[in-house]
Amino acid sequence: MLEGFDQQGFLINMAYLKILDPHGNRIKAQSSTYEAAGFTRRLNLWGTSTLGPDASLYGSLATLRARSRELVRNDPLAGAGLDTLVSNLVGSGISPRWQLSDATLKAQLQQLWADWAMQCDHDGIADFYGMQALAARSMIESGEVLIRFLPQRPGRMAVPLKIQIIEADHLDETYSTTLDNGREIRMGIEFDASGRRVAYHLFKDHPGEAFITADTVTRVRIPASEILHVYRPLRPGQKRGRPWLSAVITTLHELNKYLDAEQVRKSSTAMFGGFVTVPPEGIDSVPDILGQSGIDATGQEVLALEPGSFPTLPPGMDVKFSEPADVGGSYEAFVKHMERRIARGFGGLTYEKLSGDLSGVNYSSIRAGNLEFQRFCLQIIGNVLAFQLCQPVARYWIDQAVLSGAVKIIDFIEHRQQYYRIKWCPDGWPWVDPEKDLKAEQMAIRSGLKSRAEAVAERGRDVEEVDMEQAEDNWRTDALGLSYDSDGRRAKDAGIPTQEPSNNE
Repeated sequence: MLEGFDQQGFLINMAYLKILDPHGNRIKAQSSTYEAAGFTRRLNLWGTSTLGPDASLYGSLATLRARSRELVRNDPLAGAGLDTLVSNLVGSGISPRWQLSDATLKAQLQQLWADWAMQCDHDGIADFYGMQALAARSMIESGEVLIRFLPQRPGRMAVPLKIQIIEADHLDETYSTTLDNGREIRMGIEFDASGRRVAYHLFKDHPGEAFITADTVTRVRIPASEILHVYRPLRPGQKRGRPWLSAVITTLHELNKYLDAEQVRKSSTAMFGGFVTVPPEGIDSVPDILGQSGIDATGQEVLALEPGSFPTLPPGMDVKFSEPADVGGSYEAFVKHMERRIARGFGGLTYEKLSGDLSGVNYSSIRAGNLEFQRFCLQIIGNVLAFQLCQPVARYWIDQAVLSGAVKIIDFIEHRQQYYRIKWCPDGWPWVDPEKDLKAEQMAIRSGLKSRAEAVAERGRDVEEVDMEQAEDNWRTDALGLSYDSDGRRAKDAGIPTQEPSNNE
């Protein structure tokens, strides 16, 4: 351990910051020009650390992961917050749209993907979009999740490829060593001399399983080309993912203790209806003056009062009813304040989405909160889920599709990058006020600030599919001689304002 630092690398004494002059002589340390960097009386006990992104997680990741899972299992606030994040990030699925000019090939790829998405799960419990939700849930709860590619024999599936979701526990964060070939293993991940990931060393079975047949000791080396490591990086060079609840684990735990203590206090005080006081010498002549007497389970004598009774108390006897103290508005205000802090520290959730409390919102406030939260969700969808999970799976998938002959693309090798161009469309969010939001959307499209394709994509749809459906609707209604005011071609007749053509048209 370095002098002046604790075992975790936290600076514990300013006196050990040795400042040397050009001749190597120690000079007196000067106070910091920044108050926040000083070690005054108020800040002297504030531990700081210069540990790197991996060292800060080393030795702590398993505990953070276990406590995060325990909160999700037993704390309804944490569990509901996790469900809300997953439903907003994934919804019914983040679906691909190939950016190809060949409409026939594009339709063929879309249909082939849809067929494969129903068969892709190695465990057979979800389609590809259900696996997205499970992967997102694991990433949030555990900090990271692993996806393994498992090629299959041709002929059994639309595309001979299965994928498997693996919990992060299989990747031992305490396993670090240097190999004979000059490569290095850090926190279970093998790197070559250039720092590129080349393999993952995974436990054969989950280390937390206790079945007789479970092998929780043997590690299996799997090439990095067969593994996707999905997590939200928070620092440059970070190799492992941190559970999203890490910043609020202590707050949630302490809030639960407070709520439990308050519940026990109220339950305990409510058990006593009142207390009978008698003079020191006692009153033996009228033992049942207040009602029937008896003995409770602990052997104590109690009196059962009957409604509508007006007994006359003998001299010296008194009755004092229990009046439990109530913390009043301070209780609700404190709990709400803590839940607001938890919401901000738990994936950018708003207080209303975390707690389900909509009592103090109006249209403007809930819309502003939703827009901020949706912007955060789009960042995670684009930079993490689509980039680390969806796009690599689609690339591997189309390679397997071409190799197996499931789809024939003559120039695939020469123009592979062209067929990798995919737009991933998440579910759209419902509008707070559909009428107001739809009018604003219409104005943005008409003023040229947004295209129809963009507006449709924001709702989780493909503009080509929408146009095709509208064309089919129009053809069907025309063939049957039907007429509806929902027909866009009759919008003006139905009283819907339309843009008049200019004189130049």
